[in-house]
Amino acid sequence: MAGILIIAHAPLATALRECIAHIYGGCPARIGALDVLPDSDPAEVVAQANAEIERLREENGALVLTDMFGATPSNIAARLATLPQVRVLAGVNLPMLVRAVCYRATPLDTLVEKALAGASKGVQPIGPSTPQPVNDCGCAPTPCAEAASDAAAGMASKPVGASVLGAKTAPVLAEADCADVASRLAGALKPAGAA
Repeated sequence: MAGILIIAHAPLATALRECIAHIYGGCPARIGALDVLPDSDPAEVVAQANAEIERLREENGALVLTDMFGATPSNIAARLATLPQVRVLAGVNLPMLVRAVCYRATPLDTLVEKALAGASKGVQPIGPSTPQPVNDCGCAPTPCAEAASDAAAGMASKPVGASVLGAKTAPVLAEADCADVASRLAGALKPAGAA
């Protein structure tokens, strides 16, 4: 499972990691945050980032997420891109991070694709004329619904009736965290008065 390191302007990196802890009911292992302060010495932060990568990197590598391309945190993260089995993405947002956590068990290049898709799919206009997506239970789709769908495509399924994900079968997920998040979010997003 890939480690994830968030490098961003303070306090964004820590705040994003805390959001993941909130969503998951605790922070999954091997997710690090490195906040870059205005008076940080870039050379010291690069050394900290290298140490964090060594701590977080696992068998399929590490993904580094940074906030704004061309800014100091991004330039620090770019130095890590030369390391083996490390990929760096700029423009981190919460949907990108949730998607990255859901797909940590996939090969690193797949993880990068899924994280990028999460970032762009997570930016949507919302207004009175914007139809809100819902599944068959009347709930908003969960961030890990696509991960569950992808897992189901390549894995055995067992019938359980209509699932939270809107399918007639519930996939047996390789990463229980995604199923847990999907379940938690579906419960939290039910319309008022729904059972």
